[in-house]
Amino acid sequence: MPTPTRPEPTLAPTRPAVPAASTPEALAARRALKAVRAEVAKAVVGQDAAVTGMVIALLSQGHVLLEGVPGVAKTLLVRALSAAVSLDTKRVQFTPDLMPGDITGSLIYDARTAEFSFREGPVFTNLLLADEINRTPPKTQAALLEAMEERQVSVDGEPRP
Repeated sequence: MPTPTRPEPTLAPTRPAVPAASTPEALAARRALKAVRAEVAKAVVGQDAAVTGMVIALLSQGHVLLEGVPGVAKTLLVRALSAAVSLDTKRVQFTPDLMPGDITGSLIYDARTAEFSFREGPVFTNLLLADEINRTPPKTQAALLEAMEERQVSVDGEPRP
């Protein structure tokens, strides 16, 4: 006797009545992206794909690795983008003698109050341009990676978001 076969379930289409690409929010996002591209294009020519990738990273709270030979406008691209979207930006030139506290911040003793206060390092910004990361010691790289992955830094054993 043949085994009975079940009919495949059919799902009703779940498409919205209006395509998502034409909703007011999507149109506003598209206009905003075009405005950012136009603003960055005033400073850097021919980097539309990089700008789009950087905007996507900003919107998704991600990170971007820009690689290239000297002189292809990597730094200018980051600065132009941060100006176009009004972000606080800092730049760190990573060198062999850079210490973790130089990027994360450190505790500073205030003689007037006889207390330590935390002075934020450059990682406490909206957009950080970390240049030549490969030249810095592993401990400093680890401090940067902690800030990137955990969205916090550890100073004197205390986490700081």
